[in-house]
Amino acid sequence: MEILKVENIEKNFGETKVLKDISFGLEQGQALAIIGSSGSGKTTLLRCLNFLETPDSGRIYVGDELIFDAADESTQKEKDVRKKRLHFGMVFQSFNLFPQYTALENIMLSPQLLAKEQPDFKANKKQIYADIEKEARELLSQMGLSDRADHYPHQLSGGQQQRVAIARALALKPDILCFDEPTSALDPELTGEVLRVIRELADKKTTMVIVTHEMGFARDVADNIIFMDGGVIAEQGPAEDLINNPKTDRLKAFLSHSNNK
Repeated sequence: MEILKVENIEKNFGETKVLKDISFGLEQGQALAIIGSSGSGKTTLLRCLNFLETPDSGRIYVGDELIFDAADESTQKEKDVRKKRLHFGMVFQSFNLFPQYTALENIMLSPQLLAKEQPDFKANKKQIYADIEKEARELLSQMGLSDRADHYPHQLSGGQQQRVAIARALALKPDILCFDEPTSALDPELTGEVLRVIRELADKKTTMVIVTHEMGFARDVADNIIFMDGGVIAEQGPAEDLINNPKTDRLKAFLSHSNNK
């Protein structure tokens, strides 16, 4: 089942065309890696999916639902943006944890805020909060951080903070988990622990879009890869084929440069 369909997305910043006619699909349970040089449009594409940026043209579907159409103002109401973002769990380059909250509280915060909107919240507050805490602790365990529940962000390593950020994104049960260069802010020795968690999520068939510069990781984890160059999709296809048999000179050069780093 196709869980995400992007059609003809374009995004301009002033006179600069950052995304040009971007179209692709993503099957449920698959991982899609987006690769490319700095400035190729990778992060902007991810921000458009999460409505941190508004595309200038094109359409976005989640499942059978049209959630954005640049030609239809009824799909662009500000009041609906938060609901649409719930389809996408976002993990940023910087960890963006709230420093005043513990690891456990960071994970629980958004589910608690959403719970307050439930009609039965006041009558069942205690049980609802207990269920949220139970799920948050289970996510911490999944991240290998059960013993860090009561630690504040400044008491955690960068890799641990990023794993808390992943758990926080998962807590909202998104249709698609999105990563924007999840290891770029980490020292090399901490990169492996975060990539290991994402590999485990891929093994569990978590639907993911991953912007990454880790080519070996992209080849091993992604079902498909998109190579972006100058705001367009220059190549896309199965991960193994695209990395082992690049068709364009630009991708060949990119892979050669990445392998020589």
